[in-house]
Amino acid sequence: MLPSKVFRIPFLICLLCVHAWAAAQAPAPVPAAVPAPAAEASREYVLGAGDIVRISVFQNPDLTTEGRVSETGALTFPLIGSVPLGGRTVSAAEALIAARLREGGFVLQPQVTVLPVQIRGNQVAVLGHVNKPGRYPLDTFNVRVTDMLANAGGIATGGDDVIVLVGTRDGQRIRRELDLPALFQRGDADADVLLSPGDVIYARRADVFYIYGEVQKPGAFRLERNMTVMQALATGGGPTLRGTVRGLRIHRRDPQGSLAVIEPSLEDRLRPDDIIYVKESLF
Repeated sequence: MLPSKVFRIPFLICLLCVHAWAAAQAPAPVPAAVPAPAAEASREYVLGAGDIVRISVFQNPDLTTEGRVSETGALTFPLIGSVPLGGRTVSAAEALIAARLREGGFVLQPQVTVLPVQIRGNQVAVLGHVNKPGRYPLDTFNVRVTDMLANAGGIATGGDDVIVLVGTRDGQRIRRELDLPALFQRGDADADVLLSPGDVIYARRADVFYIYGEVQKPGAFRLERNMTVMQALATGGGPTLRGTVRGLRIHRRDPQGSLAVIEPSLEDRLRPDDIIYVKESLF
């Protein structure tokens, strides 16, 4: 039976306080787990033939070794002999050495560190019309052609917009041409090819045309895409006071090497190695 009316209100207040305290003590609801985004692919260096590495084992200084990965990808390590490190990431190489030390009973809980000292394997050659041609190491995974071109200082003056990649994929030789302006305009990451050890990137000379005769600036000039005869004349500074655009001549060789002389219109497109001759006006 409830207390008298005089004590009923204080009793209800106390009851509400008890409910509030119990609710406060209850654990907060756990939000539904949200799937985490996929982790970015590892960008860890892969050991290759010619690399010099320093290997150390925690609290075992006598096992510290510095050596060169052989052409077969192996390296000799104390107690466990030849270890195949070529083609493995640094962490995979550490795990392999630790496993062999543990399985052989040499170290109970080995903590192995592999540090590349000199990177000579897994290189890519960048040749031709680049600012810094040479051989560059593949320091990480996911190195693309544009990354390596940036390492080489980019395309030099006189270099073409289309570069050539030569390499081996799945045992087959490949040759690909990459159109750099189109690649960036489309934003197509898949067209920016992933590099593999032994790849060669070649930046060839840009196509040119020649103009001579009665023009302000005779000489050889870069042939831009879809360039017309009128644009070529503008590149050469236009005709001199004695020159005329009437009777222009283009000397052009066909794929068989035969020379043809044609009279173009100003809207005709030029071809690589075309020679434009601007005649002198008769009036």
